[in-house]
Amino acid sequence: MSERSTPTIVAYLKPVCGWSNSVRAVLSKYELPYEDRDIINDRSNYSEMVRKSGQPLSPCVEIDGEMLADVAGTEVEAFLISKGFAATEA
Repeated sequence: MSERSTPTIVAYLKPVCGWSNSVRAVLSKYELPYEDRDIINDRSNYSEMVRKSGQPLSPCVEIDGEMLADVAGTEVEAFLISKGFAATEA
């Protein structure tokens, strides 16, 4: 696989949630480091997510300053591939 740059990723996630876990699984699949911000037990993380995304639904994932709001893991994966942060399997 060719070298790729590593994006800065902040994920606004619930501790226990299928959608949040699908985002975690995609980031783990590509071994991408990310900051997991708990929006349930830390309300300041929730407030920050709403302010940055413009809406209250999660998960939200900020990748190099670009906010993906109310996304599933498959959408995060497609974004990562389209930006060259993750490679499709040959």
